[in-house]
Amino acid sequence: MPVSRLDVDLYESEDPIWNPALLTIPIAGIRKMVNMAASMDDVIHLSIGQPDLPCPKHIVDATVEALQAGQTGYTMDAGLPELLESLAAYYSERYQRKLTSENFLITTGATEAIYLALTAVAAPGRHFIIPDPAFMLYAPMIRMNGGEITEISTQAENNHQLDPQEVIDAIQPNTYAIVLNSPSNPTGTVYPKETLEAILQEAAYRGIQVISDEVYDHLIYDGKEYPSALACSCDFDHLMVISSFSKTYSMPGMRVGWVIASQAAIKKLRRYHMFTTTVANTPCQWAGVAALRGGGDFIGHMLGEYTVRRDRLVELVEQTPHLTGYKPEGAFYMFPALPAGVNGTNVALRLLKETGVCTIPGETFGVSCTNAIRLSYSTSVENIERAFERIIPWMSKQDLD
Repeated sequence: MPVSRLDVDLYESEDPIWNPALLTIPIAGIRKMVNMAASMDDVIHLSIGQPDLPCPKHIVDATVEALQAGQTGYTMDAGLPELLESLAAYYSERYQRKLTSENFLITTGATEAIYLALTAVAAPGRHFIIPDPAFMLYAPMIRMNGGEITEISTQAENNHQLDPQEVIDAIQPNTYAIVLNSPSNPTGTVYPKETLEAILQEAAYRGIQVISDEVYDHLIYDGKEYPSALACSCDFDHLMVISSFSKTYSMPGMRVGWVIASQAAIKKLRRYHMFTTTVANTPCQWAGVAALRGGGDFIGHMLGEYTVRRDRLVELVEQTPHLTGYKPEGAFYMFPALPAGVNGTNVALRLLKETGVCTIPGETFGVSCTNAIRLSYSTSVENIERAFERIIPWMSKQDLD
């Protein structure tokens, strides 16, 4: 896809005024596709990575009440004390391990939490291991700080499961961190307990940080229990866990996330946090308190909705020529593969231009998955079916094998 003049100015300018590290940040494939779709009529989005269900009323009401009560100032730098205490109580009960408010840092969404965790560890010559495909923020943030990366590739035919032995074999003398994301964006893969335990045990033995992005930790299907890194690690000395309210309670625009780590790590990250965003949104931190204290009815309803959508998407992908799918166990994404050697970006662009269905090219998420597209089922069953009424006949006409 041609890059606009604005994209070049923002992302690729070689003007010496800009830090050369900015050149390590790619033009986001998601933004390319969504921007292009915005100029078109009758587009069906299987691209959006945010919940489409409305935020629960009691959470919205708590935000309004906080505003009306004058809660518009700064909180403590670590976060609103009531939210820190609520998170500590919630996680302690969920994973049956003792946590205190000093194990948490409230951030401006999970994005800031990821930024803090990665860039606080990354430095020139330091080596990181990440899965491929992976959420698009990890690699650029590491490279901005001079870090080196080894990607561990996964495949659709294996449900994009990560082989722990491949991760362990990729460890080098200068490896400083391993990044995990389960459930995964873009694949919806949930790593089993055995995978996490093997990686965490080896990382602890070698003094390597594990940074576990668990933003989708409540979107787990088929009644399965979620194996968090918190439940698979003996201590916090080499672990940072990241999450947020965005996906769990349909609060992506409220921008409240957190890091869970040792008290010593949280103290270091608090100093860094003070020089990035200072504090997260105060009224929305009160909304987070309401979310944690409001019970699990919304989560149960949401899981029911997403399960129906996922199952229908799996059926439709199975009926689509040239796509190799699987059954995602979490999040709200599928990452089906096209035949080897097929350029997924070209397919995604042609799909959008010729059928009006917006998907996300695989190369957005890694170097080994250019023959894939990401499909989001954070939209209605009706939209999913309408999209495949266009995709299936279009794919049937393509010579991709």
